[in-house]
Amino acid sequence: MKVILLKDVKKVGKKDTIIEVSDGYANNYLIKNKLAVPYTKRSKEVLDIEINKRNTIENNKIAEYNEIKKALVNKTLTFKVKTGALDKVFGQVSSKQIADELKKMGFNIDKRCLQLDHPLDTLGLHEIEVVLHKEVTFKIKINISK
Repeated sequence: MKVILLKDVKKVGKKDTIIEVSDGYANNYLIKNKLAVPYTKRSKEVLDIEINKRNTIENNKIAEYNEIKKALVNKTLTFKVKTGALDKVFGQVSSKQIADELKKMGFNIDKRCLQLDHPLDTLGLHEIEVVLHKEVTFKIKINISK
């Protein structure tokens, strides 16, 4: 029996794939537990519509993220920090502080999108990577001064 998976099923297949399974497994487990629906022309049409809708939403997000990338790619954020003897920085600049500064500039970027390779605890210019989407990544500069 052919079925369309509604969810990922371990060792069977991923969501939205069309698979061939035995009738008993399909009826007694997959369909009963709402993990799959029987494959028909109508269910295939619904699946195609759903996939197209998701692709459209994904493409819109990517376009929006590319606009943010264009606006931020050559920007430098400056943070003033307190320093001690020999210009030793007290604490460090965190991803939350960077996200808050970006929010002040009008960009709502989550702190988990900021990839800090090393702690920002020295004076000078640092580059961090921003991953908005698996297809949209870029670097911004962070200037730490006293």
